[in-house]
Amino acid sequence: MKDVAVVILNWNGVSLLSEYLPEVLRCTPSDIAEVVVADNGSTDGSLAYLEGIDDVHVIKLEQNYGFAGGYNRAIAQLDHRYILLLNSDARPTEGWLRPLYDLMEEDPQVVAAQPKILWERQPECFEYAGALGGYLDKWGYPFCRGRIFDTLEHDEGQYGEAPLEVFWTTGAAMMVRREAFVAAGGFDERYFAHQEEIDLCWRWQCTGYQLRAVPTSVVYHLGGASLGAENPRKTYLNFRNNLRMLYKLLPKRHLYTTLLWRFLLDHVAAIAFLCQGKWQDAWAVVRADWTFICEPKARPTGLDRDRGYKQLYPYSLLWRYHIHGERYFSQLRSPQS
Repeated sequence: MKDVAVVILNWNGVSLLSEYLPEVLRCTPSDIAEVVVADNGSTDGSLAYLEGIDDVHVIKLEQNYGFAGGYNRAIAQLDHRYILLLNSDARPTEGWLRPLYDLMEEDPQVVAAQPKILWERQPECFEYAGALGGYLDKWGYPFCRGRIFDTLEHDEGQYGEAPLEVFWTTGAAMMVRREAFVAAGGFDERYFAHQEEIDLCWRWQCTGYQLRAVPTSVVYHLGGASLGAENPRKTYLNFRNNLRMLYKLLPKRHLYTTLLWRFLLDHVAAIAFLCQGKWQDAWAVVRADWTFICEPKARPTGLDRDRGYKQLYPYSLLWRYHIHGERYFSQLRSPQS
């Protein structure tokens, strides 16, 4: 049994597999890792394509369980010490896996690590989904070192080569300890897709684990392969899942104030979409809020929510970005200032 399973979740993505899988196989060191494709009930010829590739372990799932459910079921069938979740539209580079593996081997407190993720379409830029590790502000807005909202930085080596502490690692490419993933209950399958990895990482933050981004490991990511940025379904999932995450994981003394502010800010976002002529996105935001309000709710037990809350960025990202003009991670007001 090899230490690492590089697991690619696929649903009707035969064109992506044919383009990106050969590079994954070429760049992945076979002495420590094997490549696994978990197929989410594809009907497009993906399985026929995979049958002709001997070096890939295929897990066949009977239907599309989404990102969260698909990975949960695939990981349950594996016994590797480490699982590296990798999007089907991600292109690794030579030597990408070893820095992640070495870090996890050296520091047992690190429960997840991600590479530097650059954009396939503009290789000089960080990529939206993960860049160089993620953070969360006090109102629940995610951002990354290298990407704030829609502003992408050029990668000029400005963040060095040493591993960097982060709040969350991206599901586009992240290595996790399988034992810790299972112990945490895996991804929340109610999310289906989007922000389930932030939810999981926040739960790990509540238990005192550490997460890292590793600049010496590099992956290029196309992004938007399943749901593009302009897809109202993606808007709905992001807004709904973010509210679910806040309800689950905020300390009670901050919960209702934060949710009230978020409902206000969400309505501002809906109005902004309307002003841009994106009425479907505006409706998606409203529908997400009402879905959250009306659905049954539960808060998991056994978490130190105060510990997790202390790891949030303590300011409003919207305020720092739009009012103070802090468009780059290095410009953001420091919690110590």
